[in-house]
Amino acid sequence: MKRVYHKWWSENLERDMELLVFGHGGAKVLVFPTRGGRFYEYENLRITDVLQSKIEFGYLQLYCVDSIDAESFYCWWAHPKGRIERHLQYEAYILDEVLPFMHEKNPHECVISHGCSLGAFHAANIAFRHPHQFRKLAAFSGRYDLGESIENFGDLFDGYYDEEIYHNTPTHFLPNLTCPKILKHLREMEIVMVIGQEDPFLPNNRNLSHILNTKGIDHKLHIWGERAHRGYYWRRMAPLYI
Repeated sequence: MKRVYHKWWSENLERDMELLVFGHGGAKVLVFPTRGGRFYEYENLRITDVLQSKIEFGYLQLYCVDSIDAESFYCWWAHPKGRIERHLQYEAYILDEVLPFMHEKNPHECVISHGCSLGAFHAANIAFRHPHQFRKLAAFSGRYDLGESIENFGDLFDGYYDEEIYHNTPTHFLPNLTCPKILKHLREMEIVMVIGQEDPFLPNNRNLSHILNTKGIDHKLHIWGERAHRGYYWRRMAPLYI
């Protein structure tokens, strides 16, 4: 399986950023790591192993990006406004640097946004905000409102709320979305969400599913047994839903 490491200075983030590319062709999969995870996490979780045949046959090509969660959502010393602003710089890095890099390396028209846990939030948020860039979303064990406090998962904005947080919370901005062009792209996207029956984010996933239904956006919500929120389950999900 072809594996290539890349590193460059990001003008958007003003720091070096790293990523791994697996495969030589096929649908391009933008892979976000879990909370605080690194660009090599997907490989460490052995999810690349279960996708190896699809990668080697040229059906999928993975682009595993790094996270900056410790500088954005989990940067506790920063004001919440600074946290969301840093996240927007990260989004600009993905849109202005990573996606063009992917298109340069591989002309395949299909781009899949994918992630697990907090990576599922990143994958869903960018796909819902910029649906013209993606053909598919595959989100596993995601939380789509970072301002909610659930179990030991606290409000990542400490009660602060502004327009940028609104526009980066899918369960907030999607109900009010009326732009025909954006809605058209969302309705053309294949959307797959997977969550465990005992996962604390299950109600949030069901709420997002309800919102998508009210907007006429076709999608699949798969509910697995148990909590299903770790690598053992994600390795089983990936071959089925990516």
